Amino acid sequence: MREDFIQSLNEELGADVLFGADIPARFRNDWAGLEPVTPLALVRPRTTEQISATLRLCDRFKISVVPQGGLTGLAGGARPIEGGVALSLDRMNGIDEIDPVMATMTVQAGTPLGVIQRAAEEAGLFFGLDLGASDSCVIGGNLSTNAGGNRVIRFGMAREHVLGLEVVLPDGTIVRSLNKMLKNNAGYDLKQLFIGSEGTLGIITRAVLRLQAKPAALASALCGCSGFPAMLELLKSARLRMGSALIAFEVMWPSFYDFMTGNLPELRRALSEPHGIYVLIEAGGRDADENRTMLEHILSDALEEGWVSDAVLSSSEREARELWAVRDSVSEYGRLMGPQTAFDVGLPTSVAGSVVSEIEAAMKNRWPDAIALSYGHIGDSNLHFVCNIPSLGNSQPHKEITELVFTAVGRAGGTISAEHGIGLLKKPYLKLSRTPEELALMERIKRAIDPNNILNTGKVLTI
Repeated sequence: MREDFIQSLNEELGADVLFGADIPARFRNDWAGLEPVTPLALVRPRTTEQISATLRLCDRFKISVVPQGGLTGLAGGARPIEGGVALSLDRMNGIDEIDPVMATMTVQAGTPLGVIQRAAEEAGLFFGLDLGASDSCVIGGNLSTNAGGNRVIRFGMAREHVLGLEVVLPDGTIVRSLNKMLKNNAGYDLKQLFIGSEGTLGIITRAVLRLQAKPAALASALCGCSGFPAMLELLKSARLRMGSALIAFEVMWPSFYDFMTGNLPELRRALSEPHGIYVLIEAGGRDADENRTMLEHILSDALEEGWVSDAVLSSSEREARELWAVRDSVSEYGRLMGPQTAFDVGLPTSVAGSVVSEIEAAMKNRWPDAIALSYGHIGDSNLHFVCNIPSLGNSQPHKEITELVFTAVGRAGGTISAEHGIGLLKKPYLKLSRTPEELALMERIKRAIDPNNILNTGKVLTI
C-alpha cells in the first residue's frame, strides 16, 4: 500500500514532491526544540488544486499530513510525523489583490507576515497583526495558531483580522469562502472553525485580511515603575485616557530587562536607575503631535501620582526603535543561553505579578543558577516565561519546569496557551485550561470533519 501511495503521489505532484533523505533538514522540525523527524514525503504545492489532490490521496491511503508554514511555531505543531507527509505552503506565496475601497487584502497562505505589512503600508493602509518573527512566519501559520503579538490590545488576535478563507478539507474538498464584507451573517461563520485549529481540521490556502487606516505616526515611551501595582495603575490610566490610540502596552520584569541589557552591548539602557518593572507604551493616531502630547500628559500625571518613577519619550523613529530593541531582543536567546523552556501563557492581569513572583522564586529555589525571564503583552493578559538552567547544559529538566509553570498558571485561573497553540508540547496539559465537556466537543468536531484522522494527527487532541 505504501508503494502504491508513493507512486500515486509522484503521478499527481511530480517535481513538487521529495522523499526520505532528499527532504531538506529545515522541513524536519519547527522551533519547538524537539528531535527532528524525516517524513515519508515532503510536498511543496504551488496551487490549491495540488493541495486538494494531496489530501485526497492521503485520505484514501490513511496517511497523516502535517501542514507547515514558516516553521516558527514553539509547540511542535509543524513537526512532521514519521511515515507521514509534510505539506509545506512555502510556494503558495503572494498577494492576489489589495482592495483599497473595502480595505482588504487577499493573500496566499505561505506569504510572510512582513511582506503583508509592507504591502499594506505601500497601499496607504495598515495591517494590525505584528510579531517579532514577521519576516519568518507566514500568514497561514499565524491564522492556524490564532497568533497575537504586540498590538493585540488595540487590534485583537489574528482572527479579528480575517474576513474570509479558502480551505482544503481532509478529503480534498476545496471550500472557497473569500468573503470581503464586514457584515455577512448568512449561516455559520465557518472560518472560525479553522482559525486557531492548528491545521487539524483543514489547510488554509488563502485569506481575505481586514486592513486598517494607517496611523500617521507612532509615539513610544519607556517607563520605570516601582512594582506591579503601580504598573496596573498606569495601565488603567492609559486605557481610560488613550482609548483606541493605545497600540501596545508591553511589560518587562527586571529578570528580563537586566539580563538582556547586561548581555547585549548593542542595547541602550534608556533609564539610568533600576526599577521594579519596565513598561513600553506605544500610541498611534492620525496626528503625530497629538500622539506625543497625549503621551506626555499621561506620563506627567503618572509621575506626579507616583505610578511611574522615571520615563523617556522617543523624539524620533530611531529613538523609538532603540526603546523597542530591548523587548524585541528575544531573537538573541540562542546566543545568550543554552536550550530554553519557553512559555506563552494567559493570566488575569490583576494576578500576573504574584504568579511571576511565585514562578521565579520557585525556579531559583529548585535550581539556584536558573535563568528565568519574564515579560509580555500584559495589556492583553499574555505573559511569556523563558527558562534555562546553565549548570545542566543540554539536559534541561523541561518536564519539571513545565509542570511548575503550568501548575501555577492553572491555579491562578489562567490558560496554558495565549498565542502559540497547543501542538505536541502542551497537549498533556490542555485539561488545565479546558473542561471535559469542551474537550469532548472538540473531539466530535475533529471526528466529523476528519474521520480518518489524517490532518496533524496527534496534535492538540488524542483521538
